[in-house]
Amino acid sequence: MAHRYPDGSYPRPYPERWLMTDERLGDDLWRILLHLPPGSGVVFRHYRLPPADRRAMFARVRRIARARRLVLFAVDPPLPGAAGRHGRVAGATSWPAHDRAEALAGQRAGAALLFVSPLYPTASHPGAPALGPRKARRIAAGLNLPVVALGGMTLRRYRRLRTTGFAGWAAIDAWR
Repeated sequence: MAHRYPDGSYPRPYPERWLMTDERLGDDLWRILLHLPPGSGVVFRHYRLPPADRRAMFARVRRIARARRLVLFAVDPPLPGAAGRHGRVAGATSWPAHDRAEALAGQRAGAALLFVSPLYPTASHPGAPALGPRKARRIAAGLNLPVVALGGMTLRRYRRLRTTGFAGWAAIDAWR
C-alpha cells in the first residue's frame, strides 16, 4: 500500500471521499453533488448516455464541481475540464483494479491513485463476489499508490478500514 507518514497518516494529494456517478443516480445526482463535502472527488461515468447528452451532463457537473471545490475525474472518452482521467487507459490519473494483475498494470501505467473493488457486495454488480478487506489489501500490497476502497462502501466501513492501509473510499449508493 502507499507510503505513510510516521504518524500513520497518508499524503493527501487526492480526496479521501469519492462519488462514482452512474445512470442509477437519476436526479439524485444533483442533490448529492450539492451536499458532498468540499474537497471530495467525483468520478463522472454515465457510460450509457449518447455522446452529446454525456458532454452536456458533464458540463453541468463540472460547473457544480468548480463552485463546490470538488475534484472531478472522467472516464473515456476524455472530457474537457476534468482534473483527471479514470480508467484502464494510458495516461489515467486513477486506475480501477479487481485483482493483483490490474493493480500492477495501474502502477506500470503511471496511475497516481488506485480504486480497488468490490470490497463488499454492491448494487452496481449484483451477485458479483466481494473481495473483502484482506484480499483487497493483498491486491494493493507493496504498491506505492494511495488505494481507494470501492464497492458497497459507507463512511462507517471506511472508518474501520482506514487504519489498515486505505487512503480513501468511493461509493454510489452511500451518498443517497
